[in-house]
Amino acid sequence: MAARRYSRLCRLLAGLGGAASLVLLISLYKAGSEVQVGWQMLSELTFFPLWRREKPLYKLDVNWPLIPFAGQTFCVAVDDVNGLVYVGQRGDENVPKVVVYTEDGYFLQAWNASIEMPHGIFVLNTPNGTSVWITDVGTGKYGHTIKQYTPSGELLQVIGTAGRAGSGTNPLQFDQPAEIFVEESGDIYIVDGDGGLNNRLVKLTPDFKTLWLHGENGSGTAQFKIPHSVTVDAVGRVWVADRANWRIQAFQKTTGEWLGCWNSCFTQDGPSSVRLTPDQRYMIVAHINIDRVSILAAPPVGSIEDCVVMDTIQLASEVKPHLVDVSKKTGAIYVAEIGAQQVQKYVPLY
Repeated sequence: MAARRYSRLCRLLAGLGGAASLVLLISLYKAGSEVQVGWQMLSELTFFPLWRREKPLYKLDVNWPLIPFAGQTFCVAVDDVNGLVYVGQRGDENVPKVVVYTEDGYFLQAWNASIEMPHGIFVLNTPNGTSVWITDVGTGKYGHTIKQYTPSGELLQVIGTAGRAGSGTNPLQFDQPAEIFVEESGDIYIVDGDGGLNNRLVKLTPDFKTLWLHGENGSGTAQFKIPHSVTVDAVGRVWVADRANWRIQAFQKTTGEWLGCWNSCFTQDGPSSVRLTPDQRYMIVAHINIDRVSILAAPPVGSIEDCVVMDTIQLASEVKPHLVDVSKKTGAIYVAEIGAQQVQKYVPLY
């Protein structure tokens, strides 16, 4: 009997508008115990209330890109100043490791300079120019490093010990570094741990000296299991997608102090990527194993509090969204999808 009532209630709600659904639920709840079973069952659903999902926050740009990709697209980075999108991809020897598109979707150029297996990519714009940073998780003579390039693919410098996995800090060594975030000041944040020896977050000076480091493997405070993505917000907090622990951890960027973590939003899969929208209103998170992108309410200043899912973008099966980036100029989300071998662009509607 309770199940039948619940089924009728769900059908009724589906036919109503969002505000009407809310009023009906409140009225039913106050009416008596007969509908409390249905109310309880609805409250246990993992979806967010219908009135929050009537108007999606983003829509797919079906015309982007105008020319498809040739390899497996692992990472994407937006050059907001010059209106470009850099994509790191893998494939056979005929597949360029980096392809560059305009934000309108036109192919611009490709290059393939001393990169084995690109994993993460980041574009830094400063008054002195633009540079492209790529993490290389290859195991050959160029791997286990992070490389800085000019926009045309000229190698500028290498962080780490090429071809040698390790955990050292002097000289610097990495083992499958997952992603990098570079501030305009030149300070560098690296998550080193795409399944190798290390599970750590490292902050470096512009000349690659270690400022602070969290490097313990585990599930406790400031410990990691596959730290996979890193970003820094406008109030000086470092956010790390702690993928295998199904959580996001936050740190104070100057001292490295642990500030808190979010895990209540990750009941089906851990976060593989984390970025913030230009207005710092939302946090964009990818889930590779459930083919989903979540839009979380941005963390408040001060207390981290609990995470709240404001909207989701459910992708096709086996698309496997790996890493994302957000245009600081337009707010568009770019999603690098390994399984689909494509990057998709979602434009904001809010």
